[in-house]
Amino acid sequence: MAFSMGSGGARGRRGRALPPTLSEMNIVPLVDVVLVLLIIFMITAQAMEFGLEIEVPKVKNSTPSVKELPVLSISRRGDMKLNDQPLANIALIGPEVLRRFGPNAKEVYIRCDKNATVDLFAQAAEACGRAGLKVNFVTKSD
Repeated sequence: MAFSMGSGGARGRRGRALPPTLSEMNIVPLVDVVLVLLIIFMITAQAMEFGLEIEVPKVKNSTPSVKELPVLSISRRGDMKLNDQPLANIALIGPEVLRRFGPNAKEVYIRCDKNATVDLFAQAAEACGRAGLKVNFVTKSD
């Protein structure tokens, strides 16, 4: 962009008159950019306001108990342990809990790695349910 302060009449090398230089600023590209930004802002603001409404489950801190509770741990690879003792078959969870903790055992706590598949947790919970045991899921609070 060139700006000219004087009035036109510049001459070239051969003496011909050149057109006067443009003395106004071109704001068309600026307006284009502002309009595009305005449209993007309007779309994203509406998406933020009307996004998915999800209520995240809340956990509360509990005091540790003195008695030993049946805790089934499931690793990322699918290895299972019942209170740090390996468990070979998922179908044996119910009978093994009743054998180790007696007939008064009414519930099982399942600790599952966050990267394990949901299928492992579902199978373990179903096997505990068939044995008449209540399933509790262990979480970690911040």
